[in-house]
Amino acid sequence: MTSYLFTGGRFLDPRHDRLRGGVDVLVEDGRVKEVSETPIRASAAQTIDLGGRTLMPGLVDAHVHVIASLVDVAANAALPSSLAALRAARIMNAMLMRGFTTVRDVGGADYGLVRAVDEGLIDGPRLVISGKALGQTGGHSDFRIRSDDRPSVFADRVGALGRLCDGVTEVRRAAREEIKAGAHFIKIMANGGVASPNDPIHALGFSREEISAVVEEARNAGTYVAAHLYTDEAIRRAVELGVHSLEHCNLIQTETAELAARAGAVAVPTLVAYEGLALEGSAFGLSAESQAKIDTVRRAGLESLDIMRRAGLPMAFGSDLLGQLQKYQSMEFAIRERVLPRNEIIASATTVAADLCMLGGQVGELSPGAHADLLVVDGDPYADLGVLQNDGARILAIMKDGRFHKNQLA
Repeated sequence: MTSYLFTGGRFLDPRHDRLRGGVDVLVEDGRVKEVSETPIRASAAQTIDLGGRTLMPGLVDAHVHVIASLVDVAANAALPSSLAALRAARIMNAMLMRGFTTVRDVGGADYGLVRAVDEGLIDGPRLVISGKALGQTGGHSDFRIRSDDRPSVFADRVGALGRLCDGVTEVRRAAREEIKAGAHFIKIMANGGVASPNDPIHALGFSREEISAVVEEARNAGTYVAAHLYTDEAIRRAVELGVHSLEHCNLIQTETAELAARAGAVAVPTLVAYEGLALEGSAFGLSAESQAKIDTVRRAGLESLDIMRRAGLPMAFGSDLLGQLQKYQSMEFAIRERVLPRNEIIASATTVAADLCMLGGQVGELSPGAHADLLVVDGDPYADLGVLQNDGARILAIMKDGRFHKNQLA
């Protein structure tokens, strides 16, 4: 594999709030070999003069659904698995071209897609997966209309986001099966949802005993549970039961945010999902009931960012966009900037998300030994987050594992 020496640019370390000059970075065999403030001598490496541009780590999105090629979640599950997989490949490639070199799929993607990326069959981000999200009958993984009493909803299809399980025994088996099938962590639907037909936002998903059983199974396997959550009551219950990753959290309140911070939990707000649905959801068949749910969580979303920040609860970057709305992925930066400092937003999409993916020190930073996942950006993200938006228009180079997937530096 070709070695590269990057020099003459500005260096973004997510643990600081400003760029550094005079930093050389040497990439060898797909890894960062050396980072130095003194000139690196590497005669065998191809030298790339950045001309003052910004060198930064590849971005990490901690909440995606790469198999959701349609806004209508139920329709995804009905697709032939071969078609769903090929559409997922296109979705992942588009994410990579926006600068996301690692993504955490929280419902749907399987081990086959992980292998396809690792083997180079798909040009896409590194994929960290939960397998199928676990949901109860009538909960957020149940997309059957009320008159549909079929026992399953194509849960074995690639396009299905989740599977149904009821009772402690079924929940344990489902968690074990997902881990056996290659899941890196477990996702549960512990609250009502926007896109599902039968569960209002305030509905609690799973009993305490069921959630405790999933948490135990995850811990036994050396991993954790992520939970779909909106209401303060649901979030508090999940934290008390040992859930580590709190997805969405739009209606969280101060005391619960402080409790979650003390417990070492991580939140993953996904505000762009509601913006995208508000903009175009009805055009793709989203019901009036779902649109009303969107308005509820959308209004509270920005306030939740301030609450969690003041409580000291870490927040990872997440988008949670479906189907044709995935084009809005990078808009999450602009939404968060209404409330949060830019350096914290950048950290959310690098080091914080990397830790949540259990890849701390490996992705989300450019340090010796890390994967050579990097971006060359025309501009300073600390001064203007717009340089990370618009489908990567100002991202001139994208490298993953030491291989260029985009290079407009010449």
